[in-house]
Amino acid sequence: MAYIKRSLETVVKQTSKEYPVVLVTGPRQVGKTTMLQKLMEKTDRGYVTLDDLTERSLAKSDPELFLQLHKPPVLIDEVQYAPELFTYIKLHVDRIHEPGAFWLTGSQVFKLMQGVQESLAGRVAVLSMTPLSQAEISAGDTEPFTIDMENLMKRKNQRMAADTKEIFERIYRGSMPAVVSGANTNSQIFYSSYLSTYIERDVKNLSDSIDSLKFMQFITAVAARCGQMLNIAEIARDSDINQAQAKNWLTILETLGIIFYLHPYSNNLLKRLVKTPKLYFYDTGIACYLTKWSNAETLECGAMNGAILENYVVAEIKKTYMNCGREPYLYYYRDKDMKEIDIVLEHDGVLNPIEIKKTANPGTELIRVFRLLDKASVPRSKGAVICMKPELGAIDRNNYIVPVWMI
Repeated sequence: MAYIKRSLETVVKQTSKEYPVVLVTGPRQVGKTTMLQKLMEKTDRGYVTLDDLTERSLAKSDPELFLQLHKPPVLIDEVQYAPELFTYIKLHVDRIHEPGAFWLTGSQVFKLMQGVQESLAGRVAVLSMTPLSQAEISAGDTEPFTIDMENLMKRKNQRMAADTKEIFERIYRGSMPAVVSGANTNSQIFYSSYLSTYIERDVKNLSDSIDSLKFMQFITAVAARCGQMLNIAEIARDSDINQAQAKNWLTILETLGIIFYLHPYSNNLLKRLVKTPKLYFYDTGIACYLTKWSNAETLECGAMNGAILENYVVAEIKKTYMNCGREPYLYYYRDKDMKEIDIVLEHDGVLNPIEIKKTANPGTELIRVFRLLDKASVPRSKGAVICMKPELGAIDRNNYIVPVWMI
């Protein structure tokens, strides 16, 4: 299986010179350990995984002895299984302030964060790894996506161009390393076993009272609503659970790095805006598997094509920031008159409005809604329509046409 170079490698190298502890979190099988082991080659860093029950038991019962056996520099995998280690890592770090001493990975972000915030505040760099981005798959640059002609021209030369058919193939296949690298040629078989192991191992770990079949029903109801405003009542009804349970289970999916939310852009000068977030999956392959599309072609012609394309674009833009170790300021706009802008990207003191459309010929009517942001206290800058047009283009001087493959 060929190794795909990860954008986060640069950030890990950089933060390892500045922080004693570097923690890489993200869902299972996105390549956290593979990347760190690649970076460890030809170094004297040790490796231990807490998936090994003997090691886990020692880490929990005698963390001090565990750290004597596994002296830094060390990579401790799946550290969420032994939060007892954090206090001892802190003691070690405060005694010997050595940059990059501990590399940690964890698949359960929030469970992990509690321990980290309590004991390692200021001593740890927390990085999030997602499934592969388009840029990583095509070995392109790792710049965050911005609506800037120079940046877009650069991307144009570094990405693999793709028509609508190929984009939907990418969406359907998803972006988990095992599927992309060809180790698992049938993405459906991969996702089937991925979800069952995931639910049995990690979901039950977070809440042991969960009924696996009910949870599967629930995550399917969530996938059917990707790219839409969150409606807990509907999800609960379709999964045959109560709303409190649905809320709790959504937190679990967010904790495990399966879903994320886009919150509505709000600004004291913009009145009458909705408050509900929109829901997205980091990996469209999981969403396609759960919503039972048999192939990319039927997905492209199906009722969900717009929502799933939007999910793909939003997730890809988010990944370009996370892969640089940066937090993206991504929102959506919707007011009480149902007027909506798919993405509002805030950076460097300006707002970029973005529309996502399956069309190959976007017209001026698509950018009229951008004016809604003129009343905001942050100035509106360039806008874009991200669509299926094969080449980079422009509607006018302030609004560009960006092909999906160029994100």
